[in-house]
Amino acid sequence: MRLFRQDTKVQALANAPIFEGLSKKELTQLARVTDDVEVDAGTVLCREGRTENEFFVIMDGEVEVTRSGRRIERGGGGDFFGEIALIADIPRTATVTTTTPVRLFVLTGPAFWQMLDDLPAVERKVLRTLAKRLVAASADPSLG
Repeated sequence: MRLFRQDTKVQALANAPIFEGLSKKELTQLARVTDDVEVDAGTVLCREGRTENEFFVIMDGEVEVTRSGRRIERGGGGDFFGEIALIADIPRTATVTTTTPVRLFVLTGPAFWQMLDDLPAVERKVLRTLAKRLVAASADPSLG
């Protein structure tokens, strides 16, 4: 089921720092391998402590982010999470639960890695962006 136009997804992906170095063409290719999803309020999108590999972009609706059972923030249309889960096989640092019905799209790890296998230039750009963010976070602990 297609919920979102391709250009809407491209723009949303462009806002994620991990994809900042990608061209519009590369973002379009990335958008093509995402899945459009609608979920009800109360749906857990990811659970703290679990190793999962999905990246989510919320288009409509609201979510609550909790850590150790405490709310740490709310999110809504245009927000995204899970970019590190695409790259690293580490447990989630928070639980994200929908508080309203939500429309979103998802990029799964397998789809992401297949695209990187097909387009090595995208992989290089993503790795450069991650390296820059790591250096920035190391220089300013408040960024990490």
